[in-house]
Amino acid sequence: MTNQQKSNPIGIFDSGIGGLTVVKKIFENLPNENIIYFGDTARVPYGSKSNQTVVEYSIQNTKFLLKKNVKMVVVACNTASSVALDVLRNEFNVPIIGMIEPGSKTALNNTKNNHIGVIGTNATINNKAYSHRLKKLNNKIKVYESACPLFVPLAEEGWTNHKAAQLIANEYLKKFKEHEIDTLILGCTHYPILNDIIQKSVGKKVKLIDSGTSAAIEVNNLLEALDLRNDSTRKGNHQFYVSDVPRKFQEVAERFLGKKISHIEKIDLEELIKS
Repeated sequence: MTNQQKSNPIGIFDSGIGGLTVVKKIFENLPNENIIYFGDTARVPYGSKSNQTVVEYSIQNTKFLLKKNVKMVVVACNTASSVALDVLRNEFNVPIIGMIEPGSKTALNNTKNNHIGVIGTNATINNKAYSHRLKKLNNKIKVYESACPLFVPLAEEGWTNHKAAQLIANEYLKKFKEHEIDTLILGCTHYPILNDIIQKSVGKKVKLIDSGTSAAIEVNNLLEALDLRNDSTRKGNHQFYVSDVPRKFQEVAERFLGKKISHIEKIDLEELIKS
């Protein structure tokens, strides 16, 4: 593998800011990697869209990243991972990582009583992406799923410690107590932004699984396996693109990542669709 190919960026896309939970972990684990992130903020949320629409958006997003010569694509969106991952892998000749498999494996490694909860968008839960994967990996697992669609707009607004957010979380998550889960998969990359609120609702004994953290580990492992790790000792270059409201994205992103974002650019949605 040439040094030029190794220095090519990792491409990451999500419907909005949720994928930043994956970006943050990649920053920590792979500080020398160049990153290009695309947040489709004009069309968030994906979880309320049809499967066909999400597939179309995912193809457009991947084409955009490939024009930036990325060496790998991370689908940092559980909804897109649940319905579009196979399509993307069949259509594009580049390594593509989703959220479902890494998150499922981590949950199985953590559960003690084989009772796993999953929360996600309507699309992720309706497609039973996690329950199918978990049961395929271990047919003794009991899986309890619930859609939490209001969590995405709460995360996008940065309401990480708001009383209203806590009340909504309590209402969404109360059903899990009767199932005595010991592990809860945060099946949307927006949800770790509300980590403290979710933990308070389910109790300290329940282990929260951030699928983005698991995916970041898989990115590291796959780069090693394919000999694609950036050999540079310099800190990676990070570029951010959005399809709308760059100022709002920057405000929330800088607060969440704990760093200034120097390169953020709004792209033309019409050009994205035509690509």
